[in-house]
Amino acid sequence: MTELELLGPRAHGEPCGRGVLKAVAEDFQVDEVLDIPLSGDGEHLWLWVEKRGLNTEETARRLARAAGVPQKMISYAGLKDRQALTRQWFSLHLPGKDDPDMSAAEDDSLRILQRNRHRRKLQRGAHSANGFTLRLTQLQADRELLDTRLSSIAAVGVPNYFGTQRFGHDGGNLFDARGFAERGRLPEQRNLRSRLLSAARSFLFNQVLARRVADGTWNRAQVGDLLSFTDSRSYFPAGEAECDDPRLAALDLHPTGPMWGEGDSPATGAAGEIERAVRNAEVALCQWLGGADLAHERRILRLPITSLAWHYPAPDILQLEFVLPAGCFATVVVREALDLVPAGQTENPCAY
Repeated sequence: MTELELLGPRAHGEPCGRGVLKAVAEDFQVDEVLDIPLSGDGEHLWLWVEKRGLNTEETARRLARAAGVPQKMISYAGLKDRQALTRQWFSLHLPGKDDPDMSAAEDDSLRILQRNRHRRKLQRGAHSANGFTLRLTQLQADRELLDTRLSSIAAVGVPNYFGTQRFGHDGGNLFDARGFAERGRLPEQRNLRSRLLSAARSFLFNQVLARRVADGTWNRAQVGDLLSFTDSRSYFPAGEAECDDPRLAALDLHPTGPMWGEGDSPATGAAGEIERAVRNAEVALCQWLGGADLAHERRILRLPITSLAWHYPAPDILQLEFVLPAGCFATVVVREALDLVPAGQTENPCAY
């Protein structure tokens, strides 16, 4: 499937040019932001890990082997990309045990930067944000136009699409999810089940958001919308007064879209009509998710960008730095400014 089919239209217009992201792992750096003071004691060993060319699950397996514990004793807050240089926390449950020698886990692809004890394990979703440093190489763009676009992105945010990596290579996760949905079955393997359910929910959310981008309502509230603050999982309905809440203009409060689960969407009005239209177009997926013991949840439609800064280390290189809420995708930010070209692809004859 194409990027447009998996995500949706851009909100800021056609891209200002093109560039290569992830030519090397260091071009995509992620630092997990975790605002949890560690107690210094307890049966959980927390590790601040830098990894290169490893995804989170592979790293957890390596840490488990080095510590001599089952992998189920390893916890982490969120998944990070393989083709990147990332720094994130892991916790190891070690009741009654001293700190193990973790040197067997370390090499050029993995380093343990910090370790500390804590009384509780690291919970999924516990991190508040991720800080990104991205370097785009082989840049072909009108710099003045690009600077204007990035300023606009900083001011109004971007559509909060799930990135294409959520759907697997060529949308393979979504294809597999459709197959299980058509058969009315769930995968028996826990990790596969989680991955396919997530791909299906993400696709349906993107479909709703794409329609809101197309009609220009992705970044403004309508009566019947369900509103949520940036870092909150709760939501409340929008009436006339809520649609004029100054926190909407301040990018603190946002309209939301559905993360499908059991029951109908509580959105009403024009927002509810869009969500029902997507449900009616994807009946099998919605019924499959409804039968998977998933609660209906909401996700903000608009992604605010914190501390966006950029410069040009060389004429054909753009470096971006910004912070996003947990669970949001850096690539959808870049997508609103530039076409992303796979590393190694030949140059496009079209000049920008």
